[in-house]
Amino acid sequence: MPLRKTSLHPLKHSPAPIRIGCAGWGITDAVAEHFPGDGTHLARYSQVLTCVEINSSFYRPHRAETYARWRDSVPSSFRFSVKIPKAITHDARLVSCEMLLDTFFEAATQLGSTLGSWLVQLPPSLAFDPAVAESFFASMRERTDIPIALEARHESWFTKGAATLLKSKQVAYVDADPQPDDCFIAHRADTSLVYFRLHGSPEMYQSSYEYPYLDAL
Repeated sequence: MPLRKTSLHPLKHSPAPIRIGCAGWGITDAVAEHFPGDGTHLARYSQVLTCVEINSSFYRPHRAETYARWRDSVPSSFRFSVKIPKAITHDARLVSCEMLLDTFFEAATQLGSTLGSWLVQLPPSLAFDPAVAESFFASMRERTDIPIALEARHESWFTKGAATLLKSKQVAYVDADPQPDDCFIAHRADTSLVYFRLHGSPEMYQSSYEYPYLDAL
C-alpha cells in the first residue's frame, strides 16, 4: 500500500472493528519516517497501524516465547492475524492434522487477547472435498473460537455447498485481489468477518494501489 508524503502520526487505538495492516512489520528505510520512535520494528509499527499478519508462521514454526514477546510489544488493542503453517495446508493438505494443529496452537495462542484471527491459505491445486473440509474445520473449531479467514484458490471452494459448510464452521472467505480465475465469491460463508488481502495489481507483490481504489474499498 502506498503512503502519503506527509508523516503518519501515531494513533490512539479504538475498539472500532475496521483494521488496516500489512503482511509483516519490517520497516524499510523508504518508509521509516512514517513509523517514528524507538524500539523494535513491531513496536513502532503497532503505534501507527492496528493489525498485522504473521506470515512467517506459514514457513517455519515459532516458539511460544516468541509469540509472547510479540504480544508484549504492542498495545492491548492491537491484533495479530496468524497464518496457518504450510505443513498443514500444503503438505498435509488438511488431512490428519490434529497433532500439527495442537503444536501450532500451543505456541501461537501465547498471543493472548491480541490474537485476532487465523488465516488459512490453500494451494491452487487443492480442490474442495466436503469430508476433508468438514473434518479439518471441525478440528480447528474444537481447538479455537478465534475468527477464521479462508483464502481458497481453487474454484471448487466457491460453490453454494462449500459456502454453506464453511458458514456452519464460522469460516469467512478472504476477498483477495487479484482473485484467481473462476474464484468469484458468489455465495458468502461467515459474514461476521470481512477480510481483504491486497496482493498487488496488476503485478502481484509489486504493484501499489491508487488512492481512489483504496478510498472506494
